[in-house]
Amino acid sequence: MRKLSKYLLGDFLLVFGTALLLITFAFSIGALYKAIDYMAKGLPVAVVGKFALYNLPYALAYTIPISALFSTLLLFGRLSSDSEVSALKSGGLSLWQIASPILLTALGLVVVCLYINCLLYPRTTFETKKLLKSMGVEDPIKLLDEGRFIRDFPGYMIYVGKKNRNKVKDLVVYEVDKDSGEINATVRADSGVMTSDRENSLLKIDLFDVRIEVPDAEHPDDASKTHYVSFKKYPIRIDLSELMNRGTVEKSKKNSTIFELYYKIRNYREEFHQMRPRDQEVERCRYLVEANQKICLAMGVFTFVLIAIPLGVKSHRKESSLGMLMSLGVVFVYYLFIILSDTFDSDPHLRPWLIPWIPIVLGQIGGVLLIRRAN
Repeated sequence: MRKLSKYLLGDFLLVFGTALLLITFAFSIGALYKAIDYMAKGLPVAVVGKFALYNLPYALAYTIPISALFSTLLLFGRLSSDSEVSALKSGGLSLWQIASPILLTALGLVVVCLYINCLLYPRTTFETKKLLKSMGVEDPIKLLDEGRFIRDFPGYMIYVGKKNRNKVKDLVVYEVDKDSGEINATVRADSGVMTSDRENSLLKIDLFDVRIEVPDAEHPDDASKTHYVSFKKYPIRIDLSELMNRGTVEKSKKNSTIFELYYKIRNYREEFHQMRPRDQEVERCRYLVEANQKICLAMGVFTFVLIAIPLGVKSHRKESSLGMLMSLGVVFVYYLFIILSDTFDSDPHLRPWLIPWIPIVLGQIGGVLLIRRAN
């Protein structure tokens, strides 16, 4: 049994290492392109090297599960095609015993991915953000991420529903008093166009189909006395000089470790006290979605391997093209649920943080049933 485990692990790790190298390189092409662009802008090679290194955990968060899936399909497809699985089963071994070294390796990879997704990846992305800001190459428009409230801009709290380059939709802008932290006005717009004026340190936002809500000065909490004003077009000009001179960079959900996410989820009323109760619930929901996604992306390694074992045995072919096709199909379905959780993250009643767990649970149940059937 020990020789069999060594034989299977040797083949698996060889294919896994090759696949990981190739797929990670493909994922990193965008980061390499940015690194070359920063070098063209005159940034030091050491800084560009840091930028490329900090982007590596982001790629590994996705490439490790895909590589494990692809490697398992190829390994058990070859074993089945060469009748080695049949020979081992006729010798008294079950498919569970044959696959046990690969399943244990997958559990080890889950631990590695949990560390990368929950701790390493958030820290390196935050370091990248600080690095770009310190070098003055961070575009202020890029600070406006989709689906979260941005509090980087002094005097404003901005939420962007959808963003396509410099065009935004479903925009909400809170004008906040810098001293008291009270909301002076709420600007809601169906769409808008953003441009950055680096020479004058301005972020220009031209909004369309705008409704402005101004609370009553004497009764700010009474919604019935709120004043409403509508505009076809409404310009907002944000002074970036204070932002550029400020040393701190606010963490987004993507930049937060699992412990920081848990803290904000548990203390969301204190963390988001400037927002209205409805917006507080929505923001808590988004942090829950992010936390569950990080865990589910790591759990995907074991799920992928569990599904790939019976699929590889059933394929009965050596062609890598079939293994690649199966891999793409499984990956597409799995990541589709991740995208769905992002799509519904603004509706707490739907509990979108549970959506990423659907393919995990169904995949593992399906994998166990398929292995039992193949046995």
